[in-house]
Amino acid sequence: MARAEITKPVIAVPIGDPNGIGPEIVIKALSEQAACADATPVAIGSAEVLRRHNALMGLGANINEVDLSLSGFLPQAVNVLDIQSPGLDELLIGSVQGAAGLAAFSSIKASCEMALSGKAAAVATAPINKESIKAAGVKFIGHTEMYGALTGTADPLTMFEVRNLRVFFLTRHLSLSDSIKACKKDRIVDYLKRCWEALGNLGIHEGTMAVAGLNPHCGEHGLFGNEEAEEIEPAIKEAKELGLAVEGPIGADSVFALALKGRYNSVLSLYHDQGHIATKTLDFERTISLTLGMPILRASVDHGTALDIAGKGIASSVSMTEAIRLAAKYAPYFRA
Repeated sequence: MARAEITKPVIAVPIGDPNGIGPEIVIKALSEQAACADATPVAIGSAEVLRRHNALMGLGANINEVDLSLSGFLPQAVNVLDIQSPGLDELLIGSVQGAAGLAAFSSIKASCEMALSGKAAAVATAPINKESIKAAGVKFIGHTEMYGALTGTADPLTMFEVRNLRVFFLTRHLSLSDSIKACKKDRIVDYLKRCWEALGNLGIHEGTMAVAGLNPHCGEHGLFGNEEAEEIEPAIKEAKELGLAVEGPIGADSVFALALKGRYNSVLSLYHDQGHIATKTLDFERTISLTLGMPILRASVDHGTALDIAGKGIASSVSMTEAIRLAAKYAPYFRA
């Protein structure tokens, strides 16, 4: 069957952990006009899993299988590239299972291959469950590590976007004490260079990046810590000498508000919760994670699999829709 004419960027949407809310929110999002206004989203995963969730929750979607060339694509349907993996008939919605983790990884791998081959302009991911991934024997802890390995990227960048606030992260899944130890001049300079390059790859060339302070009031000249004076300020000075438009350090209690108002095009958060709290408090559902610095563009919901409500039909698809929209927003500008 010939495919319908496709004029909008193709966004590959791996359905995440099949025992979680991923299949539900993918079905809901792909059934909404908002997600399809500027994108051609295609679910990547088991078509049977989607049909099972669709029937269980009475979502009423038309689950339509397509091939890699999107032959048979239907504009008004939930189009899916069917990806099989072992144990799908043994899945128990709401449970941690190795088969679920393996299915999630299989769909992620397929989406990556699709993007690398140019058959998809970007990827927008539904949530996976780290326990199921571990039970499957998959050695990667999360999406970022998976896509990094699959694309040969040693240290992908994470950037959150919500409204006009963009936040990069110097460290991610480290303890607070280890994050502080990682705030070294050379690392910060390296990240500032890479963050600016990543912004350029999204078509963002104007404005100034801010660096958040680590300690209260940026240490108050050593009263509350020496990291700013010994590591962060020298890093910013060197970045400026390299021609980067960077300011800081700026107290974390104000820098995100200033960026939201437009003073800065982005903020470098120095540790995980510093940036997560700022963005998710602003708008939890619409905070979207972008994985940058790779040869492909990946957007993602920033919530988990919610096994406790999986299969109940009450999960919100707002974040999934926003991830697809953000992937489509940057896809025309993205340069690896």
